[in-house]
Amino acid sequence: MGLDAILIPAILFFALGVFAKVIKSDLKFPEGLSKGLSLYLLIAIGLKGGAELANAELGLAIKSIMWAIVLGFLTPIIGYMILRFRDKIDRMNAAAITAHYGSVSAGTFLTAIAFLDVSGIEYETYPIIMMVVMETPAIIIGLLLAALARKQLQQQEAGETVATPWKSLLHEALTNGSVVLLIGAMVIGAISSPEAMEKVYPFSHEIFMGVLCLFLLDLGMEAARRMKAFKEVGVTLVAFGIIMPLIGGTIGMVVAASFLGFGVGGTLLVAILGASASYIAVPPAMRMGVPEANPSYYLTLALGVTFPFNVLVGIPLFYNLSIWYIG
Repeated sequence: MGLDAILIPAILFFALGVFAKVIKSDLKFPEGLSKGLSLYLLIAIGLKGGAELANAELGLAIKSIMWAIVLGFLTPIIGYMILRFRDKIDRMNAAAITAHYGSVSAGTFLTAIAFLDVSGIEYETYPIIMMVVMETPAIIIGLLLAALARKQLQQQEAGETVATPWKSLLHEALTNGSVVLLIGAMVIGAISSPEAMEKVYPFSHEIFMGVLCLFLLDLGMEAARRMKAFKEVGVTLVAFGIIMPLIGGTIGMVVAASFLGFGVGGTLLVAILGASASYIAVPPAMRMGVPEANPSYYLTLALGVTFPFNVLVGIPLFYNLSIWYIG
């Protein structure tokens, strides 16, 4: 698809946000608007997905959930092994960073959907379920790796044992606002009658692309702010922020095409789920559960490196790879 793959309004508004910060423009969003845009997008995608899933095959839905759990556990383990190779990154930071890469980015996922919609490419709705499911396993893995590292350090130092608040951490992961809202909207879309859903069609469909443009404009500005921290994270972590999406996206593509039988559109969405890094649900959990880790590392990587890489390179790349792989 070449350059046309990224010349869509949503992605161009992201680039505009980055440009605005690069030239030090005074452009900024009113306080609270960013959160409002996020809430709308989660509701809209949940309603659309729920309406489609009302007629979906139950067996494939369950199979999709199972593979989402596998991806949610496997991806952060691979990431942890890469970061710990030759002790490049300490255990605590490696655990916190890889939890973000096993989880997903709703912003990247929505951008991929926008890409498919603008391109007129059909896609399965099962990846929406997978997006919700993949939040929690990665958080659990990150906390587990950190707990194991903490135990090893305590044994070495013979210091005081610090208990990990598993119950509260898991509760936070399962009741995260974005997860609850997305699942709730999916359930509403699935159980509502087709006639009732038609009445909210303008809300869930017609204004969706416009709101997404605003959302990505704001994220572009935020990503530009995070890019200033590149000197802190170093070359090793920046390289990880690019290499890990390629690994996770390739795994997701193979799972979608070979094991779930998705078409090009659905395969692209699962590839993006595998390639993305969470910057909404996971950071609070890691900040609470792994206080030893440096937040600037995982926030800069997820939002300043991996998100723009996926939006500008990953989506068109995995779209073309999906066409090639499916055949």
